[in-house]
Amino acid sequence: MTIDVVHATSAAQIEQARALFREYQASLAVDLCFQGFADELMRLPGAYAPPSGRLLLCTVDAVPQGCVALQALGAADCEMKRLYVRSEQRGLGLGQRLLGQVLAEARALGYRRMFLDTLPSMTRAIAMYEALGFQDVAPYRPNPVPGARYLALAL
Repeated sequence: MTIDVVHATSAAQIEQARALFREYQASLAVDLCFQGFADELMRLPGAYAPPSGRLLLCTVDAVPQGCVALQALGAADCEMKRLYVRSEQRGLGLGQRLLGQVLAEARALGYRRMFLDTLPSMTRAIAMYEALGFQDVAPYRPNPVPGARYLALAL
């Protein structure tokens, strides 16, 4: 089994990321319309494009199985978005690989802090974030989901 994390830059890769984003949204018990999700899908890579953003795919034997995105929140801060691994591939460490790569990308771009928001139901992801040192912070954007958590990590 060959696992790779690659930049989604070609039209085909961006379409693969779009499909994974749709799966991500479908897996949630929440409508992401409050985040402008439909517009985000239409404009990919949008805010996740270089030079200040990144859109990454995780492939298993060259088949996309997960994704993560990074966008600027300012000169020194960035936000991680859309960390997702297909359910049948969970437990293989793909989420950890994606998270490690997006952190490395953020550091290479010169960001000093990474922010994210997450749902309380995402217990495995929250445990992974906390193990890497992410800490709770005050809300930095609106999220109508009860119990939504906001986390940040000094890079």
